[in-house]
Amino acid sequence: MIRKILAPTDLSELSRAGVRYALAAARDLDAEVTIYHVVTADEMKKLGDSLKRHTFSASGFPNFLKSYMHTYEASLARFVEQNFSDLVSLVKVDEKVELGSPDRNIVERAKTDGVDLIIMATHGRDGLSRMFMGSVTEQVIRNAPCPVLAIPPYLAEAGQELNSAATREEGLPRKTEPEELDRMPSGH
Repeated sequence: MIRKILAPTDLSELSRAGVRYALAAARDLDAEVTIYHVVTADEMKKLGDSLKRHTFSASGFPNFLKSYMHTYEASLARFVEQNFSDLVSLVKVDEKVELGSPDRNIVERAKTDGVDLIIMATHGRDGLSRMFMGSVTEQVIRNAPCPVLAIPPYLAEAGQELNSAATREEGLPRKTEPEELDRMPSGH
């Protein structure tokens, strides 16, 4: 039984597909969703660059870091509100932001929260970019304590079709009834 779904996002347009699928699945399964953003090392480097322009006392740094995390929490809340307002009122949603490595944090969050299913978009990188950067989705699939549903980029690019499919009354594709199977052409 699926009761807890983890929906990682990097707040990109492509990641919306995974979050939308997670929310639609949660609605149909009466499950709860954690929409999860991991602030990466690259984002932390930007923080380090901005710190060079400021002077802090030792006691002031924790407040700056806390403020920095609030900025990402607000970004995640805005991302959810702007893209999923049609679904969030229908599902129990928790939003979390943490610092770290996305693949490791996602796997650890799934373990810690007792997640039953991870639904995430994949950016569809291949070739050299994947070899050098690795695939977050691939690492999550390899190490997750639960099943992972990876939403491919062409579904994210389908935009309107995805939005209408995920928000239609019955949500996920309906089950085919046995009598419908009898009417389907054979030989495929």
